[in-house]
Amino acid sequence: MSEVLLEVASLKTGYGDLTVVRDVSLTVRAGEITVLLGRNGAGKTTTLRAITGLNRMSGGSVSYLGEPLADAPHKRVAKGISYVQEGKKVFRELTIEQNLLLGGFSRKMSKRALADSVEEIYQLFPILGSKRALPAASMSGGQQQMLAIGQALMAKPKLLILDEPSQGLAPVIVKEVMERVHELKNTGLGILLVEQAVQESVAIADEVSVIEMGRTTLHGAAADITIEDLQNAYFGAAA
Repeated sequence: MSEVLLEVASLKTGYGDLTVVRDVSLTVRAGEITVLLGRNGAGKTTTLRAITGLNRMSGGSVSYLGEPLADAPHKRVAKGISYVQEGKKVFRELTIEQNLLLGGFSRKMSKRALADSVEEIYQLFPILGSKRALPAASMSGGQQQMLAIGQALMAKPKLLILDEPSQGLAPVIVKEVMERVHELKNTGLGILLVEQAVQESVAIADEVSVIEMGRTTLHGAAADITIEDLQNAYFGAAA
């Protein structure tokens, strides 16, 4: 088994007095992809916000590399956790290359090393390299999503958290984004992927978790989970 990077156990969190997530558990290992599925409002983004320190936990535990995770959000980035929020959050008025350089700001390195890291991103996403001098606002939604992922990778994370990278994208672009995410795990990166594109995300997953009304209803190896299992966990309450 690969090294466990992230372990979430019986997580409880929300917003102020409002509890949204009541009992969520999942695991992410190095070189693997864990996909977190659920309907709109199930608590997926709230779970990610607790893992990254943006929401306070009111119960359960979150461990990273075997140690309890209780740092401020920026310190979690320094520890090797990068979070790409939903909605393609990039600096639209800045160029593609400026966006990437800002992504590496937290790392103390020489200009040469920083430039080398930017080139690595261009190798992963060639379209970014071909448009490096253009403002981010000039790119399509899919290209902006690739830029957001590239920006997060500039911090050289061990754990990459992606919140619905396929949101609002055409099917052909969704396929390309998923292919790139799948390639990333071959570098040893652990990935926690929240998605609405069920078939596309499960196809690249090593583990799958489904949450409904703030609770884990299914968790296991992707290879062992059937379509019927997903239907029961994902749509059972609605049915």
